[in-house]
Amino acid sequence: MSYVSANLNFLMTVVKKVGVSLSRDFSEIEQLQSSIKGHKEFVSAAVNRATNSIRVELQKGRPNYTVVFEGETIPQTPCFLVSALDGVVNFMHGIPYFAISIAVYEKGVITSGVIYNPATSELYFAEKGQGAFKEGFRNHERLRVSARKDIEAALISASKLPENIEKRQMGAKSLDLAMVAGGKLDGIVLEKNTPETFAAGILMITESGGYVYELNQKDIRTADISSIIKSGSLIGGNPEISKKLHGLINK
Repeated sequence: MSYVSANLNFLMTVVKKVGVSLSRDFSEIEQLQSSIKGHKEFVSAAVNRATNSIRVELQKGRPNYTVVFEGETIPQTPCFLVSALDGVVNFMHGIPYFAISIAVYEKGVITSGVIYNPATSELYFAEKGQGAFKEGFRNHERLRVSARKDIEAALISASKLPENIEKRQMGAKSLDLAMVAGGKLDGIVLEKNTPETFAAGILMITESGGYVYELNQKDIRTADISSIIKSGSLIGGNPEISKKLHGLINK
């Protein structure tokens, strides 16, 4: 049975509401492909609308929390880490693989998060200590990381790895993280990303039985979330693959 708190339900409501506008804008993308200038301006306007709408909705519902978008300073006080449109290049080219990602970050801990793809209506959500799920019509699907142990047979989202390891990047890091949490991908390596794009996703991985590490951390017995937020670089995956990835990168 999935657990949906009032705070998590609030985030889910926000992304769905804003997603209506993004979905509508996405449906018009193909009609603008012939006009490069107009196409880029349209996408920029769509991102601005989504950003403004999310800020308004979050501040209206939780006025005591700071809303932080990509490139903005993360405060010491409780805040929302928000990526209004992760996968903007996919969105621009009419590829239905992009997302809104929102995480609650307080006292060095990611307490809840949602990742929503407006093009497919797929919604992933997690609450610390309560598991991670994909929304379903009647019952929500519990997310579990994969059980694969052989790294040479694993599918990893990364740009740089040894040639014998299968890798791919699909253009929306938040969704790739959700794919790891759901066992579709076995692992992920991110370098120098903004925490707004990955905060919700790394919570989903850990709540699905996986591990996340700062890319170069020495002690990998536990996750170092504060270091990951600071560096923007991480390794994530199921227990076996994440450790093997860490070993490959830090050998």
